[in-house]
Amino acid sequence: MLRWYQMKLASRPLLTQSVTTAVLFATGDVMAQQAVEKVGVEKHNLARTGRMALYGGAVFGPAATTWFKFLQQKIKFQNTNVTIAARVLTDQTVFASTNLFCFLSSMAIMEGTSPKDKLDSAYWTALQKNWMLWPAVQAVNFKLVPLEHRVLVVNIVSLGWNCYLSYINSKSK
Repeated sequence: MLRWYQMKLASRPLLTQSVTTAVLFATGDVMAQQAVEKVGVEKHNLARTGRMALYGGAVFGPAATTWFKFLQQKIKFQNTNVTIAARVLTDQTVFASTNLFCFLSSMAIMEGTSPKDKLDSAYWTALQKNWMLWPAVQAVNFKLVPLEHRVLVVNIVSLGWNCYLSYINSKSK
C-alpha cells in the first residue's frame, strides 16, 4: 500500500494529496459526529461530511501541497534550526490563519449561513487552539519529514484536528 501511494505521489502529487486530504477530512467529520457528538448512524449528516470532503480535496489539499513546496524553496537559511523556526512562524502566521478563515467562511457559505457570524463565533478560539497544536507538529514535520510526505503527516494529525474543526463549525451556527 505504501509503495502504491509513493508511486501515485511521484506521478500525480497534487491529485494524490488532494484525494487523500478529502478522505481524511471526511473521516475527521465522521469521527466528530459519531465519537464526539454521538449522533448515531441514522442521524449522521452526510451533507456535512460531504462539505468537509469537498473543502479538504478542493481547497486544503492543493493549498497545503503548494504551500509546503513554497516554504521548502523560499525559506532557507544557513542554520537548519533557523530555517525550521522561520518556516513554522510563516506557516502559523500566514497559512494557518488564512486557511482557518477560508474554512469557516466556506463552510458558512455551503451551509447557507453568515460567514461573518461564523467567524465571529469560532475564528479566534479555533486559531488559539491551532497554535497549541500545530507549531510543534510543523516543527517536527519540517525537520524530519521529506517534502512529498508533509501533507500526509498533516492529514494524519488532522484526523483529530478536523474532528475538532467540524465540531466547532457545527456548534457555531
